[in-house]
Amino acid sequence: MAEARFTRQYYWPHHFVALPAAFVMALYTGRRYWAVAGADSDESRIWFSLAALAVLLLGALLLLRQHYALTLQDRVARLEVRQRYFELTGQRFQPLEQQLSLGQILSLRFAGDAELPALATAAAAEKLKPADIRARIQDFQPDPMRV
Repeated sequence: MAEARFTRQYYWPHHFVALPAAFVMALYTGRRYWAVAGADSDESRIWFSLAALAVLLLGALLLLRQHYALTLQDRVARLEVRQRYFELTGQRFQPLEQQLSLGQILSLRFAGDAELPALATAAAAEKLKPADIRARIQDFQPDPMRV
């Protein structure tokens, strides 16, 4: 029986360098500040400042996860346009997709079904900017679920 393989993708500078370093730095500076807390000295102010910076850095790195979610949303949106284009035309979107930027594809998502195939062809042929694509859309379909 073949073994199932799962592909995990790590961004090593984030997962194995920056995040652990920020975590260790937050713990170390917090511990050093705790040792001198309550004293009205330059040393306590310095350790408090360093601990605050370390915690802010750790928080910023944790918020970077939002970037990963947006990347996933872009991928799903690209797949959505591929699927809709195929359902409407019976043809693959890939030849057009290779000529379009991500911004153009994301703009095409807002087009209604009746205008998507022609607008996609025009966007590739005329090299329309994303704003120009959105301006040509007659049946605008908003996406209230995007973060």
